Amino acid sequence: MRRTLLPWIAFVAAAGYVPAQEPTLVEVRKIWDQGPHNAFTDLIRFRGKFFCTFREGEGHVGGDGTIRVLSSKNGQSWRSAALLKEDGIDLRDPKFSITPDGRLMIVAGGSVYRGGRKLLGRQPRVSFSQDGSSWSAPQRVLTEGEWLWRVTWRQGKAYGISYHSMLGEDRDWGLKLVVSDDGIHYTDVARLDVPGRPNETTIRFRDDGTMVALVRREGTPEHKPMAWIGVSPPPYTEWTWKETGMQVGGPNFLILPDGAMWAVTRDYTRKPQYTTVLARMDLASLSPVLTLPSGGDTSYGGLVWHQNLLWISYYSGHEGKDSIYLAKVRLPK
Repeated sequence: MRRTLLPWIAFVAAAGYVPAQEPTLVEVRKIWDQGPHNAFTDLIRFRGKFFCTFREGEGHVGGDGTIRVLSSKNGQSWRSAALLKEDGIDLRDPKFSITPDGRLMIVAGGSVYRGGRKLLGRQPRVSFSQDGSSWSAPQRVLTEGEWLWRVTWRQGKAYGISYHSMLGEDRDWGLKLVVSDDGIHYTDVARLDVPGRPNETTIRFRDDGTMVALVRREGTPEHKPMAWIGVSPPPYTEWTWKETGMQVGGPNFLILPDGAMWAVTRDYTRKPQYTTVLARMDLASLSPVLTLPSGGDTSYGGLVWHQNLLWISYYSGHEGKDSIYLAKVRLPK
């Protein structure tokens, strides 16, 4: 075996090629910093362009936040394509998807504050666009008090997980899976038995239709604030859950064509100097492998697999102002 390997080793050494074992950062650039506070991103490819969306506001919480949409043909030069507003509402955490009829969709939170930071209520919003520039007015969905974190379309249906925190109360929070034919009208599929104040959740689908969920948990005296990963076959009413051992913030992940799963999230291990990390993901664990240039108020990444690179949008305050960044990462083969 040793003799067989020697010529191959000599060849790759002479060629200067060493197979990558971990992801490598190809490039990172700041793409937007014009709002007072720029945060909570998502990223998508639509009609041959990149689109990045995020919230602009006075600070991390409070005020009347707006949703900015940027577009780019090449991921290098970006322009503002749209700005979504709603009087008296803090529009937050916009998330992209593409509807079965080919429209770009945003789902976002809509919060109401008193005195700037005291939360009085909230209800999810959706908006639609044919071109990424002209958008329908934000429309309320579900019910008061809910937060639909993200929707993922499969076989003509939008699936998402909504959480309902008890405003002003210390009771546990409810989590449920919902489904819609049009992205506007939703029905309940299942209540999810996740303790520890679960909230932000991204779901994706494996090729066989299995649903995978990555859930942020704030924790309680009885439960550590570690993320849970859930798996469910159709019709998504029976779930198996695993605790990952990692605390997350703004969780997002993709399942690549080869079945590999990669997540981007906030890393809390260096409190209070948080960072944004890329993590290997399986059905039971998260393993951070690459820290993106970041610090302070950061995370909430968008993910696109394009031209054999993982493109990641995120926000960070490590350069003095909370700004929007775009990274390109080469994954190991």
